[in-house]
Amino acid sequence: VQLQASGGGLVQPGESLRLSCAASGSIFSIGVMGWYRQAPGKQRELVAQISRDGTTTYADSAKGRFTISRHNAENTVTLQMNRLNPDDTAEYFCKGRISPTWGTIYNYWGQGTEVTVSS
Repeated sequence: VQLQASGGGLVQPGESLRLSCAASGSIFSIGVMGWYRQAPGKQRELVAQISRDGTTTYADSAKGRFTISRHNAENTVTLQMNRLNPDDTAEYFCKGRISPTWGTIYNYWGQGTEVTVSS
């Protein structure tokens, strides 16, 4: 099982970015999917997560600006980030709670994608 993240980049304050993450490999089912971020010198923190039925959870810093969504049939999760500010600068990681086979479940992480917000 692999998670492939994409969509990071350099933007100016106030601009938007869309991060995508696709799970591939031997997958029986996928539960919660989410996005985390880690800024230099800081711990990794949850940004947003979404359950299979679409229930979402957001960090306070993301509420009202970010939107997480998923496409269950395509095993993808997307994070739309609007009104970005320099505090959003970090490496962003997607995570999936994935069952490769019936009766198993593990946490899988994608590689990070860098988001830099700077004027």
